[in-house]
Amino acid sequence: MDAGLVTENERDLPLAGRSIVVTRSAEQAPGLIDPLEALGAEVIVMPVIAVVEPESWQPVDDAIEHIGEYDWIVLTSVNGVERFEDRMRLRGMRLSELWAARVAVVGSATAKRVRSHGIEPAVVPVSFRAEGLLAEMRRIGPEAGRRVLIPRAAEAREVLPDELRELGFEVDVVPVYRLETPEPPPDVLARLARGDADAVVFASGGTARRFVEVLHAAGLDETAVLARTAVASIGPVTTAVLRELGIDVAIEAAESTASALVTALAECLTGGASR
Repeated sequence: MDAGLVTENERDLPLAGRSIVVTRSAEQAPGLIDPLEALGAEVIVMPVIAVVEPESWQPVDDAIEHIGEYDWIVLTSVNGVERFEDRMRLRGMRLSELWAARVAVVGSATAKRVRSHGIEPAVVPVSFRAEGLLAEMRRIGPEAGRRVLIPRAAEAREVLPDELRELGFEVDVVPVYRLETPEPPPDVLARLARGDADAVVFASGGTARRFVEVLHAAGLDETAVLARTAVASIGPVTTAVLRELGIDVAIEAAESTASALVTALAECLTGGASR
């Protein structure tokens, strides 16, 4: 952001004059974009993931037809909640009608979205990751209900379903959406190539991988592009992927939430403590 364009009132905001690249679409990242802008940052949106329909709805429709046979519905993302709810509505059903099944979630944002549909999740792990949910399900055990349905992205870590099966649960995974890589805005690529950003934010390992793919397709090297830019990660799973990709992580959120990531960014970019 050009410091000359910062108004007198904006100068009092902690992130005034700072430019932050968010690698998700504006629709997918309001929990990052809105608070960053409220702190005075210029948010540069560079979506590297687009949410599209699954190749087939048949597995989802079959699961909905037998929804009463499941003891647990596990929802791992806001996208999963909305896509599954939309498909249920087409069949004349609602998430709020899942009386027989208990709902377990991964992540505070997912829990919030589930509650917006009138459901109080039975399990919300303290650790907002698949491993946190596994710890809770291990404690509960399959004796409380064995059959589990996981509506999720077609591309996702297999840790959760695999480990649940190891614990004795019967797990069905149905894709309710797929992820594709859209064409990046040329002006944003140009800014990154110039090193004209203070930070790049990653909210998932999948986003990190696609970001690198986008740079390579544009003939850019991620190490050179990020050499003068702080890389911010939402949590240890994303950090691990970034490091596998050879990317140094300067900022990691204290917990895997958008609000914690904003706090970590503000602390680091204003000279405070960072992880």
